[in-house]
Amino acid sequence: MSATLANLVIRYRWLLLILALLTIGAAGYGGSKLGFTTDYRVFFDEGNEQLEAYEALQNTYEKSDNVLFVLKPKQGDIFNKETIKAIQWLTNESWQTPFSTRVDSIANYQHTKAEEDDLIVADLAGEELELTPTEIDYIKNVALNEPLLVHRLVSESGHVGAVNVTVKLPGIEMDENNRVATFSADLKQQLEQKFPHLEVYMTGFVMLNEAFQVASQQDMATIVPLMFMVVLLTLGFLLRSVTATFATLVMIIASIVTAMGITGWLGIKLTPPSSSAPTIIMTMAVADAVHVLVTFLQQYHRGLNKFEAMRESLRVNFQPIFLTSVTTVIGFLSMNFSEVPPFHDLGNIVAMGVTAAFLFSVTLLPAMVLALPIKQKIIPADKEQGMDKLANFVINNRKNLLWSMTIFTLVTVAFLPKNELNDEWVQYFDKSVQFRTDTDFVLENLTGLYTLEFSLKAGGEGSVSDPKFLKMVEEFSDMAESQPEVIHVNTFTDTMSRLNKNMHGDNPEYYRLPQERELAAQYLLLYEMSLPYGLDLNNQINVKKSSTRVVVTAKNLSTKETIALENRLGAWLVVNGKDFDFDVASPSLMFAHIGERNIVSMLGGTAIALVMISILLIFAMRSFKMGLVSLVPNLVPAIIAFGIWGIFVSQVGMSLAMVAGMTLGIVVDDTVHFLSKYLRAREEKGLSATEAVRYAFANVGKALVTTTIVLGAGFSVMTFSSFSLNSDMGVMTALTITVALLIDFLLLPALLLTYEKEKRNVQEPNRLATESNISTAN
Repeated sequence: MSATLANLVIRYRWLLLILALLTIGAAGYGGSKLGFTTDYRVFFDEGNEQLEAYEALQNTYEKSDNVLFVLKPKQGDIFNKETIKAIQWLTNESWQTPFSTRVDSIANYQHTKAEEDDLIVADLAGEELELTPTEIDYIKNVALNEPLLVHRLVSESGHVGAVNVTVKLPGIEMDENNRVATFSADLKQQLEQKFPHLEVYMTGFVMLNEAFQVASQQDMATIVPLMFMVVLLTLGFLLRSVTATFATLVMIIASIVTAMGITGWLGIKLTPPSSSAPTIIMTMAVADAVHVLVTFLQQYHRGLNKFEAMRESLRVNFQPIFLTSVTTVIGFLSMNFSEVPPFHDLGNIVAMGVTAAFLFSVTLLPAMVLALPIKQKIIPADKEQGMDKLANFVINNRKNLLWSMTIFTLVTVAFLPKNELNDEWVQYFDKSVQFRTDTDFVLENLTGLYTLEFSLKAGGEGSVSDPKFLKMVEEFSDMAESQPEVIHVNTFTDTMSRLNKNMHGDNPEYYRLPQERELAAQYLLLYEMSLPYGLDLNNQINVKKSSTRVVVTAKNLSTKETIALENRLGAWLVVNGKDFDFDVASPSLMFAHIGERNIVSMLGGTAIALVMISILLIFAMRSFKMGLVSLVPNLVPAIIAFGIWGIFVSQVGMSLAMVAGMTLGIVVDDTVHFLSKYLRAREEKGLSATEAVRYAFANVGKALVTTTIVLGAGFSVMTFSSFSLNSDMGVMTALTITVALLIDFLLLPALLLTYEKEKRNVQEPNRLATESNISTAN
């Protein structure tokens, strides 16, 4: 079949070029339909338990998608006339934010106080105030002693203040989040120009979504061009052929355009993780091209004409390239076992790109090379000694290599337990991203972005006024606030305690919860009737007044810390709030739980992919023993790579859970190409195991080194990404691919020489050395 295909490609090369161009054009047109989404919710399936709980909570109370402006005077605290004016201006202007539903700051905080028998509800620092020193001191005293403000809208020392803008995105148009972020950025610029004594920082979930898009755009603008340059320079240096390098470039572009075009036709929206697909496809396409071109150039420079050299290259490489493409596709499709939908998309897009790369590598690539002029430099076979020394070293030291590589593998296995699932999603972005630096500042000076939102259910309508329920909520809030990770607890009971104090002539001794349900209900009704539009209590209690939301804000927490905090708080409610139901949800919990489940699901997906690949190799090689032998070089690289990661890093995030499955297919490439040449020498040429190993090194060694350098360099470029999901994946993939080459060069031949029985040599001894260096089949 390989020989027939080779003849067809050579005979119909011009037709293949035309058909390839038409195919690329038809598929590539779908690229105009590509969309991009930045909503962090895309990291979760619609059936995700935590997402459903969070959406239910969002539908019950006010939305919590927000932009948080944090203002820091360059000197002093915020309690001066100029800064309070700035907070007033920003509060008013923020109401113009697209899709805004609420704006909170010390300027419009609804402060309550008693005047005789009346309850006065008014803005704490409204524009109607003259802001005399006396009034400013009063504002400062109230703000720094109000639990609902400190560590939320003002720091404990008063050195920073905040304006929080709550938005409700309709989810109809793709640019909704960007419109909010753009408006907010413009507002920040106006504020800094109008009040130059201020430093302004922005964070919040709207800015998180925007950061996803910015990171992706930066990657597309820097990583992709850089990778193209690295790949082309590396190929040009290793192949030393302008024609071969140009043909590879065209094939790479064709593969990327086809895959991304089909993605557009299928209506798949790009996300930060899936936007790295073009860079991965680029490196994978190179692997196929290198094997075809290296063999072609070897034969061509040994004296064959272009057509015969290409015929031989396709004949000996079609099956291994097909097998490696299939195994790579299986590896990337295993990403569909992930709990993270963007990784499904990444796996599927790359799988389409790998498929396209295979088709183009055996049609478009050879057709182009045959159609273009290429310089021939005759190199005698006996002058090609590049891999001979390595082959001899492995053959002469096979036992030592077998034991040393085994010991090295066992040592790295010992460090696998050091790897811990420890995601911190704010740290998905490095410090070159404005969102990360601003969020870090806000965490250090005011509040956090990590929250746990509890919906505590009192029972029937109006039950939030039940003293027993209020007491439980207060005790829970106090317990939560006592946790070392917690910065702030936003609870409705603080409002009820303040109202009780107000209704007792502002006597501090009455800063406690009302003891009667009817009295509490009256206080609540009186307070709500006094609130202005947009500042109601729907962010704390539901419409039926049957449940309340308690928002626990914490420091930046890892996955384990977030789940541990959830378990502690939940356990307290189970024991002490047994008469009341509760739900808990938040983006922090969503990311924490999905990271944990993702590891389990990907281990299962990788295991299934490994079984499928092993069965495929057993049938393809027609040898059960060779299939079992191939398991070692297929499994060991990922084990060693994660062991090394455990030594130097030890923190495993969501993206690294993908690496074992994703690299499995890539790692198999080296194994398949080495074993295919080894088996060809044993079965077709009748060589001994020792000479077959030499034959494999001579005929595929250079190609394996070339593909590893190109793949390693390509994935290493991803480490420059400002998005850690991509950069970590690039580091681990490059490491795994590099380790795979070492295993296939040092451990695999040692295994073959140790366990493979020698076939009787059917050729004359004086021909063995020559045959081992010749890849041309009779």
